[in-house]
This record gives sequence, C-alpha cells and structure tokens, in this order.
Amino acid sequence: MASSSAGNSPPISTISSLSKRFEFSPDPPPKISLSTDQYQHCSEALHFFKEKFRTPKRIAQEFAHLQASRITPSQMARSCKVALDGVNVNKNRYLDVVPFDQNRVVLNPCKDYRPSARGYINASLITTSSSDNISQFIATQGPLPHTFEDFWEMIIQHHCPVIVMLTRLVDNYKTVKCGDYFQAEDGPRDFGNISIVTKWIKTTDTSLLLRNLKVGYKEAEEQPMNVLHIQYPEWPDHGVPEDTIVVREIFKRVYNVPPSLGPIVVHCSAGIGRTGTYCTIHNTVQRILVGDMSALDIANTVTTFRSQRIGMVQTMVSSSACLKLQFFFFHMLRLSSS
Repeated sequence: MASSSAGNSPPISTISSLSKRFEFSPDPPPKISLSTDQYQHCSEALHFFKEKFRTPKRIAQEFAHLQASRITPSQMARSCKVALDGVNVNKNRYLDVVPFDQNRVVLNPCKDYRPSARGYINASLITTSSSDNISQFIATQGPLPHTFEDFWEMIIQHHCPVIVMLTRLVDNYKTVKCGDYFQAEDGPRDFGNISIVTKWIKTTDTSLLLRNLKVGYKEAEEQPMNVLHIQYPEWPDHGVPEDTIVVREIFKRVYNVPPSLGPIVVHCSAGIGRTGTYCTIHNTVQRILVGDMSALDIANTVTTFRSQRIGMVQTMVSSSACLKLQFFFFHMLRLSSS
C-alpha cells in the first residue's frame, strides 16, 4: 500500500519531511501478516466478541448507559465556549455538534485573522493512548464552503497523511452533507494560499474512491505533502455498512502509515456517527494487535471518545456494528495468517 514502513518513531523535527516524501500506492493493500503473539491476541478477541453476541441485552444496556451519560446543554455551553462564540457559530454545520475547548484543534491564523476567532475549526483531537504505535485521530465535520481553507490549513499544520471521508457530498434526499473541498481532477485547486493537486485517482472493487493529493502552500519553497484521501460514499447516514469488506480495506490501506506522521482525519457530515464508529473499530484493532486487551471494552472506548467529542458513535445500530465489524476483522485476520 505504501513504500514506507512503520518502524520506530522519527524525531519531531523530521515528521514534516517524512510526511512530504511518504508515498501511497493505488494497488491493493498487502495482507496483514500476524506474529505469533498477534495471532493469539486475535484469537482471544474473536472468542470475546463471539461470546458477547450471545448477550444482546447486555449490549443494549451498555449503550443505554452511554446515552444516559450524554452531555447536557448547560454542560456544552460551559465546555464549548470557543465553538459557540458568536464569531465562530457559522463555522459549525450543526450547532449541537461542536468541539470541546480542551481538545479542539487550534489553527494558526488562516483567512480569519480576528483574534476573537482563536484559530477555530470544528475539529477535535481524539486519542486513547500515548503509544507511538496507536493512531491519533482528528474527528471533524464535513467542511463548509467558507471553511475549506481552514480544513486544508489543519491538514498541513498537523501533518495529516490520511483523510477518511465516510459520506457522500449530497445524500439521496438531496441534502448537502459535505462541501466539495477535494476534487481537483483538471489541475491545481487553490484555497487562499494553499494549493491542492490530484496526483492519481482510483475506484476500488469495493467502491472506495482513492485520491493521492499533493497539498502545500503556493508561495513556499518546501515540497508539498502527500495526502491519501479515502472516500467511502456508500456508508449510510445513521446506519452501518451492509458488508465489512470495505471497512476492512480502509483499515488495511491505513495500517502501514506510521502513526508518528500525524493524526488520521476522519469525517462524515457531523463528524460523530460514522466517524465515531470507524475510529472505534480502527482503534480497537490497533490496540489488540499490540497486546492492549483492555480495548475489548468497546463501551469504555466510546466513553473515552465521547469525553473528547460530543456524541461519538451516535446510535445503537452503530454501537452494535462496532462489535460485528470487530468480530469479522479478527476472524479474517486470523484466517489470513493461518
């Protein structure tokens, strides 16, 4: 999938240059080879989730407990002051899905130089581990036309090597779910001082749309960043994929990207439902493969994510899908290594 390998984490000073020369391939991702320990971890996870499916009432109770602990409007007002400041309100696609002040992404000045804006973008840093082997995420909303430049500024400033887009631009009911911030097939596309060039495009057999983008400042001497844009337009809003194959392919395409390069950006429309589901799946598989069996507690992971972004994993259907997808992930990983 990529010409670089994970290896040890590079010094902070080299991360920017690594993200510029890291190359992505349109070819199918390689099979994930498991070590003996990883195979054992997968077997344990597979057994755990198989047993979990036999207790649907417990699964429902865990989600009900999560819902009972949802943030209240008064708590949101206290914890999301920057997002709800009058100068920033129009940057939010939905007023009830905004980032917490404590872990919001803060931009250097972009096109909004008003001090009161305080580098605002509707995006949250999501993490469960300080390990160099576990990816961090930026969970964000589908960009609005007047936040396109902010979005790409975030990609550059945080050295984000991959964007996972889990929505169509417009759904079947003709509702706009996300602005067109990425298509540039006919040449460079500019957002202020930022230029986006599409290096290649591929549609996979599983309906993924892949784009290798070159992202950089127009007036800079530095080489632009390589960014892999993965769009899965068939993931239904407020629903789950009918098949696990596509989600597994997304994971495999991102698996060999060193987490040390920068956070993986994940977004749908609001940046909590489909976004939260994918982040939970990706995070759980990664942690199990490094031997962190506490990741089997999906409810705890979702609780952690919700402490970092409102409403992550939005519905009971999505919560159940996390378990189902985990089961098939570990089943297929174990089969491919046996």
